[in-house]
Amino acid sequence: MRKIVLMMSVSLDGYMEGPNREIDWHLVDDELHTHFNDVLRDMGAFLEGRVTYELMSAYWPTADRDPAAPRPVADFAAIWRNMPKLVFSRTLQHAEGHTTIVRDVVVKDIEALKAQDGGDLVVGGAELAAEFMRHDLVDEYRIYVHPVLLGAGKRLFPAADTATPTGLSLIETRTFGNGVVLLRHERPVD
Repeated sequence: MRKIVLMMSVSLDGYMEGPNREIDWHLVDDELHTHFNDVLRDMGAFLEGRVTYELMSAYWPTADRDPAAPRPVADFAAIWRNMPKLVFSRTLQHAEGHTTIVRDVVVKDIEALKAQDGGDLVVGGAELAAEFMRHDLVDEYRIYVHPVLLGAGKRLFPAADTATPTGLSLIETRTFGNGVVLLRHERPVD
């Protein structure tokens, strides 16, 4: 069965974006970008919210046409362009390429998607990630902690409606040359 993987960068104090939605503090150098590419190229699909999809589709479809683009950027452009994408949005009317618009997160539909053959499914976007977490759909967390304190912004993990702990197992840590640390956890198998 495929897994739902939440893959996100955060500041040391837990923010995934600054107070004005800025992410310019992300320390994505060639080493980290190559790692992202290595992980993402084997995924079965990108599950994205509308905002994430619109940001990605504004740049990545043609990013590899820039002759000055670093190799990892050009590589990711091809990965993003060719990867099936499910965009969860109630307002988006049209999407390009290998993209399907889905109106709501329906647990039985996500479970059916997980049961299909293929690579794991990576969820992106804070609102969509929160919705998947509310429905207990995330199987693996790949959190990239950047060595910066923002002090304000949007937290990756919003306050929960309930105080029920979710136990996770640490399966990998990795420190990159730029100081970013990967913390990879998974839900224990029942």
